[in-house]
Amino acid sequence: MKFLYILTAATALLASSACERQTTGDKVKDKIDDGLDRRPGEKVRDAAEDTKDAVKDAGRDAKDAVKDAAK
Repeated sequence: MKFLYILTAATALLASSACERQTTGDKVKDKIDDGLDRRPGEKVRDAAEDTKDAVKDAGRDAKDAVKDAAK
């Protein structure tokens, strides 16, 4: 349960920092840098992306568990 709280806090931090607008050129450059693992703070960004994916998976699992429990 503690892990879920940490994931929620990390997601909230990421969501609040995502308010900055990017141009199309910036997005393309970021995608290229991501593919080549040369973005600034690559390890932190990768960890944040992994956290985002884990939160999505946990949400899907919780939704499925609620559906199964309601049967």
